[in-house]
Amino acid sequence: MASREETERLCALTREVRPVADLIRFVVSPDGELVPDTDAKADGRGVWISLGAKNVAEAQKKKAFARSLKSEVKVPDDLSGLTRRRLEERFIAALSLARKAGQLVTGASKVKAAIEAGEVLALLTAIDGAEDGKKKLTGSLKGYTKSAEEAGFNPGETPHFELLDSIQMGLALGIENVIHAALIKGGAAQAAVQRAQRLARYIAN
Repeated sequence: MASREETERLCALTREVRPVADLIRFVVSPDGELVPDTDAKADGRGVWISLGAKNVAEAQKKKAFARSLKSEVKVPDDLSGLTRRRLEERFIAALSLARKAGQLVTGASKVKAAIEAGEVLALLTAIDGAEDGKKKLTGSLKGYTKSAEEAGFNPGETPHFELLDSIQMGLALGIENVIHAALIKGGAAQAAVQRAQRLARYIAN
């Protein structure tokens, strides 16, 4: 079992000890600039901040990074925005891997079929997608969940993410302007879901 030291860290902003899943790490790059270490794997001393765009912006405003590092550090003007972009990049890379593994489908009809087959781990909709199309697929998801529960099976909650626009999704998947997609059961898809959850939490907080 992992020790407390391996699973929890101190938030430099709130001074609360929290699980690393609830935090994001920052390190000083070789050129002396503070950068987000979204995978928490970079060498060197790190500064941990509670996961959330507002928290990162507040930590920058209150000079929490310099205080934690006990030295002056060059901080990008929009560290909060840079961190979001890095999290988006990780999510996009995970989507690409899921597609290559055959664990992602695109297009409303294929997504609906995957829902009805009970294969969907997460539903993805472009933030610039039409509202009626989104409602049709979320309705299909609710219908599947209700039918499964009536049959005595608990399918659990299937998350629905709206994190990227259609151009970003298309670039990630090598298809022009993707509006609807679904991650289907598999290890690569599960990793993408975790990336999506982390990005969603960052945006929300």
